Amino acid sequence: MSGREFSKIKESLASWSEIRQLLRGGESGQLVPVVIPKDRRGFAWVALLLFALYLAGTAVFASGAISFLAAIGAVFSLVAALVWLWRRAIIEIEEGTTGVRSRWGAIVGTLPPGRHYLWLPWDRVDAVVDTSTEIPYSAPIVACPTAENVPLKSIEFFLKFRIVDPVAFVRTIGAGNFDLVLSSAVQDAIRQRSRLVHTERAYDLRGSDVGDMQELLTRQLGRYGVRITGANIPDVQLPDQYQQHLATREKVAKELSAFEREWELTRKRRIDTLLMEIERSKKTRDARIVEVRAAANTARKDVARMLEEHETEAQRVRWEIEARGRAELTSAENEAKGLRRLADSYRDNRAVLQYELARRRLDVGARLAESAPRPVVVRTSGASGDTSALSTLLLAQILPQLNGGGDNGQVKPQNQIP
Repeated sequence: MSGREFSKIKESLASWSEIRQLLRGGESGQLVPVVIPKDRRGFAWVALLLFALYLAGTAVFASGAISFLAAIGAVFSLVAALVWLWRRAIIEIEEGTTGVRSRWGAIVGTLPPGRHYLWLPWDRVDAVVDTSTEIPYSAPIVACPTAENVPLKSIEFFLKFRIVDPVAFVRTIGAGNFDLVLSSAVQDAIRQRSRLVHTERAYDLRGSDVGDMQELLTRQLGRYGVRITGANIPDVQLPDQYQQHLATREKVAKELSAFEREWELTRKRRIDTLLMEIERSKKTRDARIVEVRAAANTARKDVARMLEEHETEAQRVRWEIEARGRAELTSAENEAKGLRRLADSYRDNRAVLQYELARRRLDVGARLAESAPRPVVVRTSGASGDTSALSTLLLAQILPQLNGGGDNGQVKPQNQIP
């Protein structure tokens, strides 16, 4: 069982000079967020005031030195009563605290830090509340059952709270009752949380997120003017038997961890060996790929050279064909040009030829005219009517002789036949 105990919250009755020490340091190890100040105002100043009035009456009715001394005593007593009243009316509220003011026992408001004056005796400060300090509260909860109903040895819960509404805190609950309400609320919240945790995961509660518990406590205690500013679980203790079981499990877990590390090293060695083999295979593959690429490049070069040779041969043949074609074309063009020139020559000599032909025709005609037979007109008398065959035969024999008998083609005159 944990040696720590619940923090205790209480309120104390003290003089004004002890308020600061109680609020900051507590009392006997207990937290004191509220101090009820003792009323230091008395009614002694009333006695001095009555005595001053008595001396004033004596000074009025007496005469001589007695009247003078009574007047001086009355003034002195009145001043002492007023000073007494002024000193007792001063109320000083410490920085970070708030005074709860009451009148005739009813709370009427608060007093902020600083100096205040309460002249009337029925006005007083019922309590001085620490409203700036975050008050720490420790709550070690014992025998908290887990989800498997295994009671944990203890769960230490720590929280901080601050009083934000001193009037609500003082009027509604007070410090003593708040201690009971806070401890029961914390125990209930812790037990609810432990019920949600498996025993083997109980150590996970250390430093876990308790924001939901903080919100729950803030909702429960908010009506008392208190706000929870922080909470955590600093420590969790398991039962002794379960701790032994857990130690055995930790030992087994360590052995398992050692075996896993050894297996991990073996696996890494094997993986490294396989990676080396893979790298070696990759290098062999890369070398073969280089050889294949070199062979492919050589083959491509041979093919390219062969293609270049064929292309050169084809180019040569093409050039020969083109040269032969161009030669034949040139020859044909030259022949065409010769024929064209010959045609032009024939066209130019046509007139000369026509002239020669015409001259030759004339020569031939002249020669033909010279050697042509002259016509012979045989006149016969129509009256005689001699148209016999004999006469025609004779005439045919004589005519050739007549045509060939004259000089220079001239026909010698013949006698006319009657």
